[in-house]
Amino acid sequence: MPIRIVPLILLLLSVSPEILAAEHVAEDVTGNEYQPDFAAVPFAFASENLSTAVGGAAVLKHAGQPLASLFGFGLYTTNESWVGYLGVNNYQLPGLSQWLFSGELYQGVFQEGVYYLPDAEGVIQKTLAHGDERFAKFHAKYVLPIGWGRHGAAASMRNHDAIGWNPLGSGVSSIRLSAFMQSRQLEDTAHLPQYARGVELLAEWDNRDNGRNSTQGGQSTLKVRHGFDADGGQDWTTWEFEQSAFLSVGGNEMFRQQILAANFYLADTPGWNNQTYGQYHRPPQFAGIALGGFERLRGYSARRFTGRSALLYTLEYRVQPHWQPLQSWPVFNFYDVPWWQWVLFAEAGKVSDTFSAESLHRDMVWSVGAGARFEVESVVVRAEFGISAESNQFWVMVSQPF
Repeated sequence: MPIRIVPLILLLLSVSPEILAAEHVAEDVTGNEYQPDFAAVPFAFASENLSTAVGGAAVLKHAGQPLASLFGFGLYTTNESWVGYLGVNNYQLPGLSQWLFSGELYQGVFQEGVYYLPDAEGVIQKTLAHGDERFAKFHAKYVLPIGWGRHGAAASMRNHDAIGWNPLGSGVSSIRLSAFMQSRQLEDTAHLPQYARGVELLAEWDNRDNGRNSTQGGQSTLKVRHGFDADGGQDWTTWEFEQSAFLSVGGNEMFRQQILAANFYLADTPGWNNQTYGQYHRPPQFAGIALGGFERLRGYSARRFTGRSALLYTLEYRVQPHWQPLQSWPVFNFYDVPWWQWVLFAEAGKVSDTFSAESLHRDMVWSVGAGARFEVESVVVRAEFGISAESNQFWVMVSQPF
């Protein structure tokens, strides 16, 4: 079992606690022979809200099974904030070749967490508060025996060059059922809901040639979440639809690869205005529809905008230069770094308490930015700087935003 432990010092302008709850994606392995592979990265950084922080991240690939992986993260700061995360991904049970099982556990305690909360008049205000955030999730994913999944879930994880537009012959069609529990406890906010629990159904058609570095195809997802009547409130339901598309525009003397990547996101809480015994069927603010953060509207803080419904348009220009020195740089040369990527992005969206095309397109907010991404040991790491009319944000995160 190869082991690599390399020191890494990160000095960040700002960091959102949510970037620490990232999901590791297992590398493409479909054979019966495999070798466990462990990598760890200790680090330190400073930020306004966390002060000086030290911690580490580690991944174990092929963790007992060819497709399985474990990803862990820990962090402690000089202002006595701390974070812990564990992801257990892509395990299979005997005789269930079309199924993949995963789980996640997360807890973060922040002495000066940044939150956007309603005041007595319902106006959203930026608040610094002591926060205790937790979630637990269990995922059971069924890969339909069509397209690239017709030979089982393991075979569906290969990269593919030939892209078609018939789900019966191309792409991976899957259904994922998840159970979740989530909480957010903040000081002096006992009047706000603090707990959520429920189930989630995700239907997906992943027709990308490569999930980590997509150059053609697209991905369609529909996610429906139902929360039960926890914390004294009513049950609630949300749905989210997302469509991405990728177009290669070829290379030139400077770039060996140029990709246009587009994404459309639409979400709603259909029972938003329904009441039972005087209580609305609305999710807790931390579990509902939102924009802002490292995935959507990156020029704003995490969950900056919350409400009934949301709309977001995103366009990215991704390039891979011929020049790729990372593999020979100190620290990086301990890892497998097959590529890096430079990115420009622009986003425009809106959160509204009315679900209509007119409301969601009126007074839209925007963000633009740039970043660098690279694959390290089958994990995409990205560092991005987003600009908006309200603020600037610097994000360090794993995985592509779409």
